[in-house]
Parts: sequence; C-alpha cells; structure tokens
Amino acid sequence: MSLMRFAVDAHAIGRHLTGNEVYVRSLLREFAELDRESEFIAYVSGKEAEPWIPRRINMRQVSANPWSRLGWDLARLVRQDQPDLLHVQYTAPLGGNTPIVVTVHDVSFLEHPEYFPALRRAQLRFTVARTVQVAAKVLTVSEFSRDSILRHYNVAPDKVHVVPNAASPEFRVIGRERAVASVHRAYGFSAPFVLSVGDIQPRKNQIGLIAAFAKTIAEHPNLKHHLVLTGQETWFAPRVRDAARQSGLGDRIHFTGFVPDQALLELYNACDCFVFPSFYEGFGLPIIEAMACGRAVACSNTAAMQEVADGAGLLFNPHDIADIQHCMEDILLDPELRARKERLGVHRATHFSWQKSARATLEVYREVVEARAGRKNKAAVRVTAGTSGN
Repeated sequence: MSLMRFAVDAHAIGRHLTGNEVYVRSLLREFAELDRESEFIAYVSGKEAEPWIPRRINMRQVSANPWSRLGWDLARLVRQDQPDLLHVQYTAPLGGNTPIVVTVHDVSFLEHPEYFPALRRAQLRFTVARTVQVAAKVLTVSEFSRDSILRHYNVAPDKVHVVPNAASPEFRVIGRERAVASVHRAYGFSAPFVLSVGDIQPRKNQIGLIAAFAKTIAEHPNLKHHLVLTGQETWFAPRVRDAARQSGLGDRIHFTGFVPDQALLELYNACDCFVFPSFYEGFGLPIIEAMACGRAVACSNTAAMQEVADGAGLLFNPHDIADIQHCMEDILLDPELRARKERLGVHRATHFSWQKSARATLEVYREVVEARAGRKNKAAVRVTAGTSGN
C-alpha cells in the first residue's frame, strides 16, 4: 500500500479543553514516534497548540468557532489535503467523502442531559448521532462507554473499539517534600490536603465532596487537612464556591482554577489522598494520573470509574455523602491502608499507556484505509468485467 496520510482534528490542543485536549495531543505525540512512514496532519485552532505538536506532524489552522470549523474550515482543508481518513472527537464536519474515525468518550448528553445547557444538549444529540452513523469506525475509552454507545446507537458491535486513556509520562512519583513545598508556596497554606481534579460543573459533584469534607473535619477535629479543588471554572462555579462558604470551612477550601501539567504533577504528589466524586465519567483520567503519582485514590463506583480503578482505589456511592466521608476518613486515618492503596495504584496505572493506545488507534486507521482500498478494487474489477462483457 502507498504512503498513508492521516488527518486529525486537533482544535482542542492549547484551549484548556481538559480530557479532549489531553487525548488528542497524547495520540499525536505517540504517532510521531511510532509511525515514521505515514504523513500526519493536525488541524489546530491557534498558536497555543504549536508547542504540543511534534515537528514531523504538519499543522493547518482552523477556526476556534465550532460552527466555522465544522461547517466550512475542516471540509475545505480535507478536500485540499486529501487524507486517507479524518479522526475527530464526537463531531465530523459537514460534507465530504473522506472516511471518518470518531472518538466518543461518553454519551453523558444522552444518559444525563440535565448536566448540559439545552442548546448544547440538542446540538450533541444531532451531530454525534450523524457522525456515529457515517463513521467507518467508532473509538471509545472504556467498556462502559462502548456498552452505552451500542445501547443508544444502531451500529454493528464490531464498529466500536475500546482504546483506553492513560496518564501522560509527565505524571509520575517525584520527591514529595519538594512537591509539598512548591504547592505551599503557590497557594499560601502549609497544611496537608485532599485533592480533587475536574472542571467545576454539576456532574463532577464538588458540592457533595465539600459536604463530605466538612463532615469529616467536624467528626475528626484533629485533622488539619485542607481541600484543594483544581479545574477550570464554568457557569456552575459560583454555586460550588457558595457551598464552600456555607460549609464553615471556607478558609480551608482552595480553588486553583485550571493549572498546567507541571503544577498538576506537584499537586498530585503533595496531596495526602485524591478523591474523585464524579457522578458520571466515560473514563476518569484523573484517577489514573493520581495513581501514577503514587497517591491513594477514593472514587465513585458509577459509570466507568469502577472499571478504571479496578480494586486499586476505594469506591463510594457519589450520591451518598456519608459514603464519600467514610472512604476519605479511611485513607486519612489508616496509614497502612493508604500505603497499600498507593502501591496498588502505581501498579494499576502501568496497565494504561498512551503508546499502546496510539498503536491500537493506528491499527484502526490502517484497517479503515485497507477496507476502503479493497472496496475500490472490487468496484474496479466489476467495472472492468462489465466493460469486457460488452
């Protein structure tokens, strides 16, 4: 087969789009190392993306506005570049006959529409359904999400492939004393702390975590811990900040906003435990990041999180404040349990690798291209046979 050319919608890179951004930039980094023969094109939305794109990957600029990007820019550039396929997350551009590979991380907009503004919910219902139907292959990040996709969309099971996320190599165990000192300098407190990472939004359940933290401190006043909430603030942030004030522990609850990976590495390594109380996740990448940094993890037992933690974390019902509280207390008050969960977590994180995930993604790419080439060859044979029979 001739040289392959793969195009990737990488507009999320450099725009603080959390999981979607980590996903595409991690794949591109590994593609550049794993496949030295194929050509790769990344469609990016600004100069902020440039530091994240490997040199051997070509960049093209598309609009940061989703309507312009999906309605015009991507289709125009794909016609010009003529890649063998286009890989997108959730939504393909309008028009064109280039094969599509789509990654659908989860279908929370169908299973929990209450977490989305009405317009966004309606847009995702329409565009994702259309993309899943026209795509040659659908990638997703957990068996939970695969089951959900197959339940909601009428597609063949062999069309949907699980390729899990992983912690980036940057997330690792580092000197704890150095990490603690760095965090304390950056945020102005010197107490031990509990960490949670995720955009401030309803499904991340920061309000439930604040309530559980307040109960923990009330019942164990000797604990000097603070609570650190790291993640981009959204329209929901005022409600979470108000919950922090109402808890009576406002001076012990810190909002860092979005932080770059280096700061996040230090936060993970410096915390006494990591708590992830989300109601719904297609994967739950911070769970694996925290484990890779050697932290004991307590997380929700819903959606994909139990699958991802797989016995290495303590599991709780995110709808039960007392259950969150007890898991947090178990880790903070039992050093032997904490140390055991830290060891299990580090081992669990090694099961996930962006190199393995990128290799599996490239296998899907090649399968799509080869299947299309096969169809073209069959069509050419039929035309030739028809012509020779005249």
